[in-house]
Amino acid sequence: MQIMKTLLSAFLLIGLSNPALAEADQPIKKSKSSICHRPNTEHYSKTKNFKVYDTIEACLASGGRLPKGQTLNLPRTPARSSVTSDDQTTKYSRSQFGSGWDDADRDCQNTRQEVLISMSTNTVRFADDKQCRVTFGRWISMYSGNVIFDASQVDIDHVVPLKWAWEHGAKSWGKSKREQFANDPINLVAVEASLNRQKGAKGLDEWLPPKNQEQYKARFMRVLTKYDLER
Repeated sequence: MQIMKTLLSAFLLIGLSNPALAEADQPIKKSKSSICHRPNTEHYSKTKNFKVYDTIEACLASGGRLPKGQTLNLPRTPARSSVTSDDQTTKYSRSQFGSGWDDADRDCQNTRQEVLISMSTNTVRFADDKQCRVTFGRWISMYSGNVIFDASQVDIDHVVPLKWAWEHGAKSWGKSKREQFANDPINLVAVEASLNRQKGAKGLDEWLPPKNQEQYKARFMRVLTKYDLER
């Protein structure tokens, strides 16, 4: 009996002294100020009012942020060879992901218009009474923090670019799945056109936005996980 007690005490001591074991069953806490606290960090136990998330990526993707001085340390996407096969690059076209923005519910508002409406922090204005095309609203760019009022200056960007997705697994999908991917709100953000052009089809290892980089990384990884794309 004494031997069993000794072994049990030793096991508990190892578990408490091993951060990986100690953190295994503890959730991420998102405070009321939208800070994502990981177990065994300074303010984790002090945070009493919080929402629970299974992973730090999910917490950041919900609009949370890391405490000052902390980084996410996500694995970098391996650099791709500059020489790629025709199947990977030259055969890509936007049409493989559908003919532009979809209007799945046939209400005259395509995916672009629906994202503009959902992401505007003010009530939007439309071009006419049909309410098919948004002209004005108030959008805060995730990439820069800039506020944009004119819808014509807003791009709806794919966080994981379509061409990048094609080269990392989407090539093998059916067209319906590619169309779903191209119109999935999880992968769409309203940003200024200039930064969307600057980004192009780059992955995490080639481009990050000027602001909200950790949130962007988490969103990117969330999309990769949902669609099981190569990293």
